[in-house]
Amino acid sequence: MESQEKNEPCDRGAEGHRAPLTRAEINKTRSSRIVLVLRRCIFTGRARITLGCFTCSLALMLLAAGCARRSTARLPAPLPAKIGSTETGIASWYGVPYDGRPAASGEIFDMEKLTAAHRALPFQTWVEITNLSNGKQVDVRITDRGPFVRGRIIDLSMAAARQIDMVRAGTARVRLKVIEAPANASPVIAPPAAAPPVKALASSQVGAGAYAVQAGAFSDPARAQAFRETLQYSDVRVVERQGEQPLWRVLVGHALTLQSATALAAEVAKASGAAIVVKDDPEE
Repeated sequence: MESQEKNEPCDRGAEGHRAPLTRAEINKTRSSRIVLVLRRCIFTGRARITLGCFTCSLALMLLAAGCARRSTARLPAPLPAKIGSTETGIASWYGVPYDGRPAASGEIFDMEKLTAAHRALPFQTWVEITNLSNGKQVDVRITDRGPFVRGRIIDLSMAAARQIDMVRAGTARVRLKVIEAPANASPVIAPPAAAPPVKALASSQVGAGAYAVQAGAFSDPARAQAFRETLQYSDVRVVERQGEQPLWRVLVGHALTLQSATALAAEVAKASGAAIVVKDDPEE
């Protein structure tokens, strides 16, 4: 609808001025202006809605592409820790049954030493841990990977947790600060280059039954693999057990008789600290 004022001829007086409008003409002109304003706003609104839909569609496409990339991406190697960098979050601690077993670095975990597990910091990095609830501090060395629980940033050994008074609580809010290695820190002894000879299972043990020996079970596949490499047997494998909380089991032998599996479990227990006889699933 076009403006009445724009299309109708305008009468001008002798001095070139517009002739006075009647009250009806004034009201009609005002109504036409209101209609014009409303039509332009409605059109603008449609343009904005169309642009908003296009923006949402583009955002969804980019999100889908981002998810696809993350599913195939590989984690980069840990970068050297920057001295003085900090991180704040929840700390937990661990001890038994991991005490005496290999950590992700290959070093044997000792829950009475001041060590810790972190998901990204390089091994042998030293960090200062401050319990924000009581101000107590402890310096620990990163030797393991974890924790793998959402919301937690570091897993302390039991000795380190005891130093900052969080053993009973189990968790505490802490501040982590990367520091220089202490001057009195003892050097880390590298594991031997050559592995000890592998023990072959006796031929009379295999192929006659439906049992195996479970030497350990882990919630972290990296720890399960590291533990597997410490068992010097020719038939050792890591098997994932599905469930709400997946578990990675380290099994020795397959298709063993109950008598052979029981004897092997006693032998494996001497090296690993614990072993049990389990049913051998042929699909694993």
